[in-house]
Amino acid sequence: MESLLISSSSSLTTSPIFPSSKHALTPKPQNLTFNSNARLVLLTCAAQQMNSPPSTAAKEKEVKLWGGRFEESVTDAVEKFTESISFDKVLYKQDIMGSKAHASMLAKQGLMSDSDRDTIIKGLEEIERQIEAGEFVWRTDREDVHMNIEAALTDLVGEPAKKLHTARSRNDQVATDFRLWCRDAIDGIISRIKNLQIAMVELALQNEGLIVPGYTHLQRAQPVLLQHLLLAYVEQLERDAGRLLDCRARVNFCPLGACALAGTGLPIDRFMTSDALGFTAPMRNSIDAVSDRDFVLELLSANSITAVHLSRLGEEWVLWASEEFGFLTPSDKVSTGSSIMPQKKNPDPMELVRGKSARVIGDLVSLLVLCKGLPHAYNRDLQEDKEPVFDSVKAIVGMLEVSAEFAQNVSFNRERIQKALPAGHLDATTLADYLGIPFRTSHDIVGRSVALCVSRNCELQDLSLDELNSLNPIFDKDVYEYLGVENSIKKFRSYGSTGSECVAGQLDYWIDKLSISRER
Repeated sequence: MESLLISSSSSLTTSPIFPSSKHALTPKPQNLTFNSNARLVLLTCAAQQMNSPPSTAAKEKEVKLWGGRFEESVTDAVEKFTESISFDKVLYKQDIMGSKAHASMLAKQGLMSDSDRDTIIKGLEEIERQIEAGEFVWRTDREDVHMNIEAALTDLVGEPAKKLHTARSRNDQVATDFRLWCRDAIDGIISRIKNLQIAMVELALQNEGLIVPGYTHLQRAQPVLLQHLLLAYVEQLERDAGRLLDCRARVNFCPLGACALAGTGLPIDRFMTSDALGFTAPMRNSIDAVSDRDFVLELLSANSITAVHLSRLGEEWVLWASEEFGFLTPSDKVSTGSSIMPQKKNPDPMELVRGKSARVIGDLVSLLVLCKGLPHAYNRDLQEDKEPVFDSVKAIVGMLEVSAEFAQNVSFNRERIQKALPAGHLDATTLADYLGIPFRTSHDIVGRSVALCVSRNCELQDLSLDELNSLNPIFDKDVYEYLGVENSIKKFRSYGSTGSECVAGQLDYWIDKLSISRER
């Protein structure tokens, strides 16, 4: 018996967001042939479709594959309202993968002949070719991607295609397709997170030694190295990737063979199909297999947290690009202008990153509300789970890509930043540490020192030793080694701090982890 092979291709996911699947299923090389009738059907069907423009609407309705007990067709309004082919056709590659695996398993278990298996697999490959060539006719009256492909396969190869749905339901089929799509989407998002991390680390390397004001409550707080601030976003992105990897591990269980909800009495091998599709194992409970959408909620939750991080980055950079700050200048390549004010140069990409976070969060809320009242097992409500996921993935991929592009096309205005640094008494906490007495006491002494500076419109380092001693005799001449932002930065030494040595260690870690070249 020929077994199913899994390609080692590293391409990511399905059209339109991810154009190919990571686990491409093909039979071992062998001479596959159609019988004469099947060949005639194939040639006739292919010729008809080549001469017909792609369309999502059929000219006339056909009997539904589930229509045996029905005496009347559904109305046009019901058909239009209930179809999902307009959006779920992006699952075609996963659907074909699952069908190949299922056909091979059925043949191995004696539920289908090897000849029928080969005919089905070759027919599915022809359908996939037609889809990717834009020749396939998507029919609304065939409802969804699964029925479109199955009906087209029947048109193409005839009777063998009718055996393909043995021991499966659209319920386990869609759950399998969706898990495969989400798995590949996760891989695509993680790769883009890494690209943004690399862009941020490279931006940090370009700005060695640049000190910027650190803010709390949007008020100046302490001096920090710009590198330290950029690496804070790299750390957040690493957690984002970690959440997605955790999600991927839970996504990677196979529902196929759970059928409608109760499994089957036929002697199928769910472990074979699970292995063929690259899953960890079959799902243990058939009811859970068809009704679970935790994996979708988890993916959208992870995307939402990533979106919040990107929105915060966007907010900070939009703020810093303003005339009031002037710390950051985006290049013309990542800026837009105004239709009425010729002087304007707007950081629009990061504003849209900030804005699109709202829709990613909204997609999560939609799915939470969708799932909250559903009884077991499958309910048609779950057809509504696809579009928010497709939207969320498309949005987060775009946000990550444009954020990396922006990071590669910005510069920091050293002169403007250095002129701005003296304001705000950023070295006050370092001065409190210098005193070496109970902190609440030193806090009071430095607070009064700052008040003196405010009254005289000067900085702490401008106060004479006599003026400092007038507040408290504890000050000595070595105090000036702690005053000023440069001296303050040098005094940070705790693990993870903004001290130069600490930041250099952080940079080394990320350069190694992300495999960034040190040759610059």
